[in-house]
Amino acid sequence: MAAKRILDEMEPDQDLQRIGKSFRPRSFISPIIGEAFMGNSSQNICTALEPMLRRVVNEEVERKLVHGARSLTWSSSMRIHMLEPSNLQLVFGKNLSLPIFTGAKIGDAENNPLQLFIVDKSGGEAVHKTLPYQIQVQIVVLDGDFSHGELTNSTTWSMEEFNNSIVKERKGKRPLLIGDVLVNMRNGFAVVGDIEFTDNSSWVRGKKFRLGARVVPSSCHGVRILEAFTEPFAVKDHRGELYKKHHPPMLNDYVWRLEKISKDGAFHKRLASKHINTVQEFLKLFSVDPLKLRRILGAGMSHKKWEAVIKHARTCIMGNKVYIFHGSHFTVTLNPICQVAKAIINGQIYANNQELSSINQGYVKNLVREAYINWGSLEEADDLLSETALPTQGGEQCPNRQLRPFQQLDEYLPDKTMDIIKNSDVGCSNWQTNSTYHVDSGIGYYIMDSTVDGDLAHAS
Repeated sequence: MAAKRILDEMEPDQDLQRIGKSFRPRSFISPIIGEAFMGNSSQNICTALEPMLRRVVNEEVERKLVHGARSLTWSSSMRIHMLEPSNLQLVFGKNLSLPIFTGAKIGDAENNPLQLFIVDKSGGEAVHKTLPYQIQVQIVVLDGDFSHGELTNSTTWSMEEFNNSIVKERKGKRPLLIGDVLVNMRNGFAVVGDIEFTDNSSWVRGKKFRLGARVVPSSCHGVRILEAFTEPFAVKDHRGELYKKHHPPMLNDYVWRLEKISKDGAFHKRLASKHINTVQEFLKLFSVDPLKLRRILGAGMSHKKWEAVIKHARTCIMGNKVYIFHGSHFTVTLNPICQVAKAIINGQIYANNQELSSINQGYVKNLVREAYINWGSLEEADDLLSETALPTQGGEQCPNRQLRPFQQLDEYLPDKTMDIIKNSDVGCSNWQTNSTYHVDSGIGYYIMDSTVDGDLAHAS
């Protein structure tokens, strides 16, 4: 009975019946098993099973060798076909927006979605090419060391070389690139949807990736189209995005968004100790007293670092807000970083460069200083030089002027401070014009170097 059960269990299953070559084990196994059990010896059983095992192993090895030979023949013919040169190539329309962080959408240098084109290089120049059919393109991640970074008209590569440079995700990680990695291209043009990295590039040899684009083989219509690839770039962990610098910075950005000022670093702590926490507060003090600002930053702020941080800060977008400082005999309108945009002194309006150049500079500088100290109490207006912000003279409305961007005021760097007129009477009714001092719209009025730190602390 035991022998009968073993024979029943060794019936060939449906999978074995589907093998191409005839494989019917029962025809030769049954007599062998029966004879072995009749002999009632373990040695007889082993001796009887050995021929059966050899035959099974031989048939499996033979079947695998035949299948492998067919695959090798197919792939070799395909490889020869793929190495054929082509004049058509995919290209990305623009460079990428850098830096790139994990979890952040990837766009071009103008923060628009990536665009792909097909170009024809046969004429010596890359000319946009349209195709009469739709193709599908896959976006992939390449190693930053992909050897064909500088493409010329005589340089090409095989599909195998490109595919060997594709970077896959690390073990146990999500796909390296997620989102709309498959795009449809019509008329030689396609827009890439939202794609993002899930992992940084620190673990690859060169520490950099490239983005690549290749035509899906099933949609190539027998035409070889070279792949597209970007310049190498590093992908940083999204935690770094929390501390990245802003270009350009905004007025309400934290001051550590500026170059050379690290979050919680020495410069940041020194500025915070003087209640300079935002880019606006940094620029206000720079406009009023750059020497004091330099002293706050300390000896660690080298001349090179100082130039870098000021250059970055001066690209700040100021917007159209103005701040109005009222007195009994004056009204001064300042931009967001404490630079004079307009002044009314004893009813006389000074609204352009020529008119402002006739103002007694010592008097105006003291007004600016008072405005800085009392900044929290100034009137804020959204519309630049609006009707309600400043009075008119003789029933005639003062013309509106747009503030110049701060980065255009190149002639007013810290080392070009103007002489200070001492002992000016703030609010004096006997104010006189003096044409020997030059002033331009929007400049900062610097306070004397002898100013002590406590004297210039503005009210919050």
